[in-house]
Amino acid sequence: MVLTHKIICGDCIEVMKEMESNSVDLVVTSPPYDNLRDYKGYSFNFEDSAKELFRIIKEGGVIVWIVGDATIDGSETGTSFKQALYFKEIGFNLHDTMIYEKSGFSNPSDIRYHQVFEYMFVLSKGKPKTFNPIKDRLNTQFGWNKSSTSRQKTGETIKIKDKFIGRWGMRGNIWKYEIGYMKTTKDKIAYQHPAMFPERLAQDHVISWSNSNDIILDPFLGSGTTMVAAERLGRNSMGIEISKEYCEIAYKRLLNEVRQAKLDREPSIIERIGF
Repeated sequence: MVLTHKIICGDCIEVMKEMESNSVDLVVTSPPYDNLRDYKGYSFNFEDSAKELFRIIKEGGVIVWIVGDATIDGSETGTSFKQALYFKEIGFNLHDTMIYEKSGFSNPSDIRYHQVFEYMFVLSKGKPKTFNPIKDRLNTQFGWNKSSTSRQKTGETIKIKDKFIGRWGMRGNIWKYEIGYMKTTKDKIAYQHPAMFPERLAQDHVISWSNSNDIILDPFLGSGTTMVAAERLGRNSMGIEISKEYCEIAYKRLLNEVRQAKLDREPSIIERIGF
């Protein structure tokens, strides 16, 4: 099966209105929150975006919403929490509150601890239909566990049946990534965009919440990281971006990824609309 990728230059709300209901398996995105990012004056209507996302995501589909908070007049805005609660109000489950920990920080402070993380809210429409846990945490008690016990409600301690513990266990929900030039991505062109999340972060979420040939959407595409991850992992994708400049960056990155890929399938098809 040939993978298809579609980059659409336009307002994400208007584009999503034209999409079929229950048609997307996974969304991985980071919206332009709290005016922290320069999006050339474009506005961001969160509530209408959230409603359209609920309509187009499949039952059992997942949204990974990567967001942080600005500090204004000495107080964090709390926008991240407000958005998570609104998603719940319109019908999403807040499946997990994950942390994206950065290897460094850009704005050191002398009155509070350095800001080194963003939230990754994992929202689901019903129970997630897919979970492929990444197991890269080394188990210190690898091998047969012959000494496990469990304390009962009565206070009695009983021995648990011996079990084998694998070398690698499922990771926790705090994910740390190296960031910075040529660390966030090796694509030099991507650094023309003011803010990106790491390629590995996008790949890890695509692995976790989708399967081959699923449809992945990023409604705030930016430099195209989500679509690059989708191509690399054998998923179809769609990206929506209002800036023609950033659409061009995303297209060039994705085209380069397709050209360099060592495929055991037919090369992917990239469609560009509006730019």
